Amino acid sequence: MSDTAEQTPDAHGRADGKENEEEREPVSEADRRTRRRQRRIAALRVAERALARLGVHGTLRDRLALLDAAPEVYDLDEGSDMYGNGVVEALEEKVAGLLGTEAAAFFPTGTMAQQVALRCWAGRTGDTTVALHGLAHPAVHERDAFSQVSGLRPVRVTSEPRLPTADEVRDLDEPFGTLMLELPLRDAGFVLPSWEELTEVVAAARERDAVVHFDGARLWESTVHFDRPLAEIAALADSVYVSFYKSLDGYGGAALAGPRTLVEEAKAWRHRYGGTLFQQFPTALAALIGLERELPRLPEYVAHARVVAEALREGFEAAGVPWARVHPEVPHTHDFQVWLPYEVDVVSEAAIRQAEETRTVLFGNPWEARGPGLACTEVYVRAAGLEWTRDDVRSAVADFVSWLAGPR
Repeated sequence: MSDTAEQTPDAHGRADGKENEEEREPVSEADRRTRRRQRRIAALRVAERALARLGVHGTLRDRLALLDAAPEVYDLDEGSDMYGNGVVEALEEKVAGLLGTEAAAFFPTGTMAQQVALRCWAGRTGDTTVALHGLAHPAVHERDAFSQVSGLRPVRVTSEPRLPTADEVRDLDEPFGTLMLELPLRDAGFVLPSWEELTEVVAAARERDAVVHFDGARLWESTVHFDRPLAEIAALADSVYVSFYKSLDGYGGAALAGPRTLVEEAKAWRHRYGGTLFQQFPTALAALIGLERELPRLPEYVAHARVVAEALREGFEAAGVPWARVHPEVPHTHDFQVWLPYEVDVVSEAAIRQAEETRTVLFGNPWEARGPGLACTEVYVRAAGLEWTRDDVRSAVADFVSWLAGPR
């Protein structure tokens, strides 16, 4: 039986009066999560409506089709790249121009790009200590790569679900050579500070003779919140990292942008870290396509995410859910969080069953436990979501809440 054609369990969790698979034999939690993910992605692929259709959820055929647009962004009669020249150099020049920096270097991953950047700054400042947020990507998702691979020493400025304040930076009780700011801070709800707060934080770091590095994996969409162009935002920092897949829907890859001398040094370390690949034209072309197609549309996505967020709040209130939270209330980007007072298994199953049975995906991302009886998920709004009206969202919420009561 396929994932999308499951039989409907009865009140005891059995299909057609028979024991289900999990009752016949023990299933590990890891296996349950894997099966749930498979069902969720299968439902996304055949959905008629979704707030976002991310390329990563498509088939290989779907992903390869992205390169059909390659002739629009680069001359395919040019020679292929080799060890970072050709189309890779063209991408680097494009990024430097967009961010207003002297130069940029392409990296296969953001993890590598940021380790190299911070290692270079440590050598220049003579201080291996990096001040960062307790929820920043290197602190949570990189298995201590800072210290284990690059010999850097991270210190936490704060773990509050917001960006550090100027006072927190100014009053940190130990010296540091680099302040790293993740903009937006994904694990706190894709939050950004105000422009005034950001400039004050940067100034506080300068007062301590520290350099500032922006983890700008999603910096592209911050222009709406800051009401500033990309180059003006990037100019606050000494170096900036950006991603080519998180918002631009590319195959992967990242860039480190900053002063030419820093970028040239970073390229030497890129080689040492194994990041100067023989050929990278598919990833580079996909990044150029993303910059051409998706970057101009991000402000539109951010604006509609605010409509979706308000409609979600209205929908849960109308459906009688005792407590629901959209965070931030007014999204800072086109991504935000939804918190509901249910166990993860309950909301996960309701979201998947709604997608499977109605081919409408309201919540297409996994849910995570944030405490007993409390679950959180991320909501993304992309081109597909622009088709949704406020009433469409409210109607989908009402339907989703009906699935929370169990199979029907």
